[in-house]
Amino acid sequence: MSIEIKMAWRNLWRNPRRTVLSAAAIAFAGTLLVFMLSWQFGAYESMINSSVKINTGHLQIQAKGYQENSDIRLEIPDPESLISFLEKLGDVEAYTSRAIAFSLASSEDRTYGAAVVGIDPDQEVRVSTIKRMIRKGSYLSSSDTNQALVGKLLARNLSAGVGDELTLLGQGLDGSIAATVVQVKGIYSSGMDEFDRSSIQLPLNYFQTVYTMRGGVHKIVVNVKSLDCVSAVKKRIAEKLTTVDSKKPLVVLDWKELNPGLVQSITMDLASGAIFYLILIIVSGFSIMNTFLMSVFERTKEFGVLMAIGTAPGRLIKVLLIESTLLTLAGVVISMVSGAAITLYFQIHGFDFAGASELLNQYGVSGRMYTRLTPVSLLAGPITVMAVTFITALPPAMRIRRLKIVEAISFQ
Repeated sequence: MSIEIKMAWRNLWRNPRRTVLSAAAIAFAGTLLVFMLSWQFGAYESMINSSVKINTGHLQIQAKGYQENSDIRLEIPDPESLISFLEKLGDVEAYTSRAIAFSLASSEDRTYGAAVVGIDPDQEVRVSTIKRMIRKGSYLSSSDTNQALVGKLLARNLSAGVGDELTLLGQGLDGSIAATVVQVKGIYSSGMDEFDRSSIQLPLNYFQTVYTMRGGVHKIVVNVKSLDCVSAVKKRIAEKLTTVDSKKPLVVLDWKELNPGLVQSITMDLASGAIFYLILIIVSGFSIMNTFLMSVFERTKEFGVLMAIGTAPGRLIKVLLIESTLLTLAGVVISMVSGAAITLYFQIHGFDFAGASELLNQYGVSGRMYTRLTPVSLLAGPITVMAVTFITALPPAMRIRRLKIVEAISFQ
């Protein structure tokens, strides 16, 4: 250990109260940053998982161009080969096929445009929360034919209830007129107005018959075990798609590409959170600067004596900066340990929003929120605090260069 480090360590404990309070301030700021970032990441993960399980899934296989132009002719003609491949992927939690056509839906008195979605009732419940969102009536079964689920807002617009008949009129895959009469079996509410206002769900086999799909689908929706698996699974599916013999090229899209609005919301929330974090870090930095400025004033006479006997100002500056580093490092280490401990506790046990649990569960959202400790949330805050406090310690340290020996020795 060098003499400068020994001097710096001893100097820190010349005023133990000030050192402890300064380290505690850094530790508090760092702990708060670790916890708040982990809370945000946990909230984002819950938000993403809840959103994808209502409709989009973590990943979707589609014909190229279907996301931009939902043309009924941009179908996946042979989904079975891809489904067989997905069954062998270890990180895939569930999958289902969907077919979509835009049609006119008419009740006795009213007509509205709607997206008619063909779903596999048995597989859909593993991918989405649609079954839990049924408010009236019941969910579809695989043996249903002319039964339908209707969004709450669309049912209200059509003045249709459970048991009422709706006439659907659209265009089939081959250009023919697709027309059928279905009976409303259930009405669902997802909490997403656009989805509830514009969608009708039919059994996939019945949909394929009405819209002459010949076994084709428009989307294969995939859920993975965790968000961390999305990139790896997407890569493996993309590699598989390059070997698929299809008249239409196929692509795989992840939740970010399927939900650009959700990505923007998360980005905006991170930006607003960054303002709070910046203020917290600046306050911590000024506290350190004040600590070392007071230390320099108190030790001005001492510095004058040391320079009088030949100690270079640069060496004194080095000692002060080592003091700053040791003090900040102590606070940062404490903050990382305490922040990780608190975060891991709530990552396991979560926060129970007792008043909102029942309401949130109706929409497939857990009433218990969890933090999520990641390398970014653990390191970003404390490292930033360390960098800022080191920088704010520079001005007090540099004041030594401006000291004049005679004035410093006589300083009171």
